[in-house]
Amino acid sequence: MSRVILITGASSGIGFEAAKQLAQQGHTVYGAARRIDRLQSLTQYGVTPVALDVTDGAAAKVVVDQIIAKENRLDVLINNAGYGSYGAVEEVSIDEAKRQFDVNLFGLAQMTKLVLPQMRKQHAGTIINTSSMAGKVWTPFGAWYHATKFAVEGFSNAMRLELEPFGIHVVLVEPGAIKTDWGMIAADHLSESSAQGPYAKAAQRTAKNLRRMYSGHFITTPSKIGAVMAKAATAAKPRTHYLTGFGAKPSVFFSRVVPNRVFDAVIKRVM
Repeated sequence: MSRVILITGASSGIGFEAAKQLAQQGHTVYGAARRIDRLQSLTQYGVTPVALDVTDGAAAKVVVDQIIAKENRLDVLINNAGYGSYGAVEEVSIDEAKRQFDVNLFGLAQMTKLVLPQMRKQHAGTIINTSSMAGKVWTPFGAWYHATKFAVEGFSNAMRLELEPFGIHVVLVEPGAIKTDWGMIAADHLSESSAQGPYAKAAQRTAKNLRRMYSGHFITTPSKIGAVMAKAATAAKPRTHYLTGFGAKPSVFFSRVVPNRVFDAVIKRVM
């Protein structure tokens, strides 16, 4: 059955690939991002581009209302908008920390709240939230990013229980290391926030390792995670969690079977 799907953060990476693949499968796909010019290449696959900042509640409501008015339904919301900002807790401003939560958690929650009345009316729908293996494990200088993803995990798991009676599925996609701009952006933020001061040496080393990892050829391509999202979006009974991509399953498994101090020691050596 063809579905009506809204994807945030669709201008690049995982969101772009998910939008492309779902449109190619014949679904009605709206791809949203802050800069609509970066969505134009999706139109060749049949995706409708939408300008949207998930932190702007009024604008988000207009977008959702317009889609429902045109399509008479909304079957899937993929909350993919988000970013990673690394830096020592002591040196990252509270304003920057709040901005990460505004985008990664509260923007996601806002979009979800806007689509739920229609999905309850349909007694059907799927909410897919992009989390990360970073919502289950931790690394130095990533405290605020990890905090947002741990929050997305708890938010989604609790919401799944609330929405199940209404026929609405809540799904978490938890990628590992993916070949996108995420790693470079995180490294740049780390260099900017902690380039000087007591954390400088460790921060520079971590930023260097992030750039090396995310420029390598062994990490997972966005198209593979996009395919996982497409599968979850179209499944009659999707799984609750899709832990997938380079390093995701081994890292999470290792964190669960060894003491925290052992995990900490390994992560410090790797990073």
